[in-house]
Amino acid sequence: MAGLEEAECQLSEIELLTSMFPGQEELVMVDQLALAELREYVEGTSQYPPSSRPEFIIHQKVGAVPFAISCTYVPSYPKVLPEIVVRCTKLTRAQLAELHKDLITHLGETCQGEMCVLTALEWVRDNAQRYISQSPSSATIPEDQAPGPPRVVFTRLWIYSHHIYNKNKRKNILEWAKELGLSGFSMPGKPGVVCVEGPQPACEDFWARVKCLTWKRIMIRHREDVLLDPQESLSSMCRFTGFEEAIFDPRGSRGNHMDLGQLYQFLSERGCGDVFQLYFGIEGR
Repeated sequence: MAGLEEAECQLSEIELLTSMFPGQEELVMVDQLALAELREYVEGTSQYPPSSRPEFIIHQKVGAVPFAISCTYVPSYPKVLPEIVVRCTKLTRAQLAELHKDLITHLGETCQGEMCVLTALEWVRDNAQRYISQSPSSATIPEDQAPGPPRVVFTRLWIYSHHIYNKNKRKNILEWAKELGLSGFSMPGKPGVVCVEGPQPACEDFWARVKCLTWKRIMIRHREDVLLDPQESLSSMCRFTGFEEAIFDPRGSRGNHMDLGQLYQFLSERGCGDVFQLYFGIEGR
């Protein structure tokens, strides 16, 4: 988080959007924990900036065509634009890419340094039709098409702790992950690393439990949230099978430092090697 002023602006915009789109089917907060942390920081009940970024999805229709506008705040928003992605199953990737490029150009010209989500919504409503009209399938869209079932958000949390030694904490981490049906791993020692993946509500539940334990320092170092298409399954997104405690050749005088080279290999074998640099600031090898 760049500062309190930016946090205040972000919370103010979210509260405005919530009042404008009160229905759960219209405005979906992907990360309720990030919103809670943002509110606590702004209201002064927490001195720490949010450890994760607020993200929400607004569902709108242009004519009979449903659109989803996903917005993720970057720490310095509104000084810089947030991450905005527009999704529509009736448009091709090329059409969406063109729409997105034109939208970002418009926001860059009109909203630099200002809140921009409402401007983005207005632009999509006013301009989406010309992209829809280019779509071969647009003529076959029924006027009374009902919205599809709610789509599932897959989440992967990469949690960093100054250390994980306590046997009870290690037991809790294992038991809670399995209870919530999450996959991933926990690496005890100094530092401590935990990854959980699965349905977004279950991951948020896990994080809410873990962060309430006593820690010298614990935070979400990185998170991945993916809004799944109806044909996609949660299991197809998972990089891990089940949840395990991973030990990598402990060393040091107290045997509490893991071999980070082995950790990197472990992550790389599961397609997550890029996360190593996010944790430790260096490329793995």
